[in-house]
Amino acid sequence: MPDWAIWVIVAAVLAGGEMLTVSLFLGPVALAAGATAIVAAVGAGTIVQLVVFVIASLGTLALVRPIARRHLRMPAHLRTGTAALIGAGAVVTERIDGTGGQVKLAGEIWSARAYDDGRVFEPGTRVSVLQIEGATALVSD
Repeated sequence: MPDWAIWVIVAAVLAGGEMLTVSLFLGPVALAAGATAIVAAVGAGTIVQLVVFVIASLGTLALVRPIARRHLRMPAHLRTGTAALIGAGAVVTERIDGTGGQVKLAGEIWSARAYDDGRVFEPGTRVSVLQIEGATALVSD
């Protein structure tokens, strides 16, 4: 069996191991084995292949692994639109009860309604947005 075929098999086994473990260690080494397969296909000797494998392994581990690990720790997606307003504070500008009212929310005037039908909030009261229904904020204290 030619050397390049052996390196391709090694690369495939390492890539499969990376998929099973997600350790971010075997993947970069698999890339190095792939590069070594190319060197072997060109006709380089065994010593040259081993040197290329070691150098490529160290290089990919030093370059690829930190980038991949950084991408694993990316923050969760930010909430946008009305979903971003859930939990936000607001100030009552017009009396709020179970049927309606107004709040100043994120610098804008929003129609509002008490989340609990029996609650009433007077102007100047600070409230929290529990839900958005259409263009109406459902609020509570």
